[in-house]
Amino acid sequence: MKPQTMMNNSGVSVGECASFYKIPPQNVIVIFDDISLEPGKLRIKRKGSAGGHNGIKSIIAHLGTEEFPRIKLGVGKKPHPDYDLADWVLSNFPKKDIPLMREAMDNALGALEMMIKGDTEGAMSKYNS
Repeated sequence: MKPQTMMNNSGVSVGECASFYKIPPQNVIVIFDDISLEPGKLRIKRKGSAGGHNGIKSIIAHLGTEEFPRIKLGVGKKPHPDYDLADWVLSNFPKKDIPLMREAMDNALGALEMMIKGDTEGAMSKYNS
């Protein structure tokens, strides 16, 4: 599903979809960017806090729980402390990171397929970096 809300309000779309289709939170898999991970790194978790990510805060608020699986895709820190965070995460990847990001997206797809089949532990073991 691609929400039609802004990222910071993702929970509106995710919560309504989960409610409409009666999908329990543990079956909602969220893939999102993470500035605390180096570009191209993946972190798969069964549950967790928002970690400062406003979109995840919104999803937690609308699902009413932190207990949903997620795939974090590292995009790296902003290049300078004064750089606007929104500008950073919405910008194109630096050319040097494009091969890393392509590989990470392929790995995220592989992890997602395993998770859909019920093998989140296997996905975590294989793809967490």
